[in-house]
Amino acid sequence: QVQLVESGGGLVEAGGSLRLSCAASLRILSRYRMGWFRQAPGKEREFVATIVWNGGKTYYVNSVKGRFTASRDNVKNTVYLQMNNLKPEDTAVYYCAAGLVTSTLYDYWGQGTQVTVSS
Repeated sequence: QVQLVESGGGLVEAGGSLRLSCAASLRILSRYRMGWFRQAPGKEREFVATIVWNGGKTYYVNSVKGRFTASRDNVKNTVYLQMNNLKPEDTAVYYCAAGLVTSTLYDYWGQGTQVTVSS
């Protein structure tokens, strides 16, 4: 069982930055990938970014490319989402998730952290 705890959300003005963290309860082996998702009020949850634990390869949704960066710390068993040049449309609850690299599904989810970007 993997438990994920996000932190780092908050209120920021447009153009500002935040860094989200996602700490895993046990050592994530090389067979996992970590994903970041977000859900805005009245909208469906959408994929934001993913990072493969082994090797660190990343993928992003087009709307955040060049602004968001996913990274991981193998020692701390933590993944990060650095968000720069934030826009009001980035306002959402952000979730991290973990899934086996051999699957398209994410099996474990965090509780979410609120990000609010004011204009």
